[in-house]
Amino acid sequence: MGESRPALAVHGHFYQPPREDPWTGEVPPEPGAAPYHDFNEKITAECYRPLAERCLFERISFNVGPTLIGWLARHAPETYRRILEADRVNVARGVGNAIAQSAHHTILPLARRRDKVTQVYWGIQSFQHRFGRHPRGMWLPEMAVDLATLEVLAEAGLTFTILSSEQVRGPLPRGAGPYRIRLEANAYFTVFVRDRDLSNQVSFAMPSLGPAERWAAEALRGRTALTLLATDGETFGHHHREGIDFLDRLLRPPAGAYEVVTLTEYLRAHPPMEEIEILQNTAWSCAHGLARWSTGCACTPGDSRWKAILRAAMDLLAEEIDAAYLDLAHGWIRDPWRLRDEYIHVVLGAMEAPALLREFADRPLPSDVERRLLLALQAQVHRQRMFASCGWFFEDLDGLEPRLVIRQAARAIELIEQATGVDLAAGYRRALALARSGRTGKTGAQIFDEIWAARPRLG
Repeated sequence: MGESRPALAVHGHFYQPPREDPWTGEVPPEPGAAPYHDFNEKITAECYRPLAERCLFERISFNVGPTLIGWLARHAPETYRRILEADRVNVARGVGNAIAQSAHHTILPLARRRDKVTQVYWGIQSFQHRFGRHPRGMWLPEMAVDLATLEVLAEAGLTFTILSSEQVRGPLPRGAGPYRIRLEANAYFTVFVRDRDLSNQVSFAMPSLGPAERWAAEALRGRTALTLLATDGETFGHHHREGIDFLDRLLRPPAGAYEVVTLTEYLRAHPPMEEIEILQNTAWSCAHGLARWSTGCACTPGDSRWKAILRAAMDLLAEEIDAAYLDLAHGWIRDPWRLRDEYIHVVLGAMEAPALLREFADRPLPSDVERRLLLALQAQVHRQRMFASCGWFFEDLDGLEPRLVIRQAARAIELIEQATGVDLAAGYRRALALARSGRTGKTGAQIFDEIWAARPRLG
């Protein structure tokens, strides 16, 4: 990698929430995705499949969220195979270009520490299960960051993450970096810094940019350091139909114009030297800190007070689920939180649940206790999924995405009742009652009632 011409890295963040019905494991029809059955199918056809078929995953830095790559493995196996192969090709050249993502797109700075640990650990284990190696980097959902989150990443053996230029403080003499962030005890973590303006041009103004390689050559003229474009991977083909061709041309620069690199490749040759600071509790998609996913803010039109109510209801429910789980595990399981972390191997199909329980049991488990513990662990999975960021991202409570997270909460409530006899439904419903859709007038309690009444009776 020479220094005589500018270097360009493109990172694609590929993600879909867990769209599956938590009772059946199947994705219900999503009318907005017509003529496709659901949005996973639609976006696969428009984005993931053509990117994979044209080998474009090989030439970018990328992450694929665990819930999306699990769906691809089941429903689009050839696309899944090509994505894994893209990383293997880069491993053979020296270093893989895929990085991990925390498991369920939780806004990590809003999560309690043990949930940060679980989300990061599940993301790492999911990556290892798919790609067959430990990841060097991890994508933070919505780039939401605080120092406590970076501490958890570092403790998990990760090396770097990606932030946006408006999330850091200090001079950026090396363009995108890499740079060092000081943690506790004089430890450091590495960050790459995306160029917000150029990334947003690709994300939101692509049709007006003209030929990609000409646009990039002009944008990078006079630069001597790394420039990073980081955007939703769905930009290419789904958000913009011309995006596949745009990315292909962007990755084929005119001779001498700029050099295309991946982040892991660049980091290997350019260790971080300069130190910068992060602006804590910021994200790439909210100008109001983390308010979009907590209190509500002007990032979405209309009355967004429902977001705070939904957040509080989820936080209260999570505490109650955890308390019921700990009560059940008491006297039987020596480290309930570590057991929860290791349960990801069961979710991935890499281990049988009874065998995992036996590893953590202080004494032989009666069959009924084993059955109830396994129900409570399943509830913990849905309790993690109910914090997927998309539940708060958009403007209205009575939309597809808030219903996805409320549906996960309903399933967790049902499983906890089956495991412990504790009924959490009434309290959750009361907590949601003050949240109201500006579009349909339905309250969160009414939406929960609809989901609760329609749930399959699985026994």
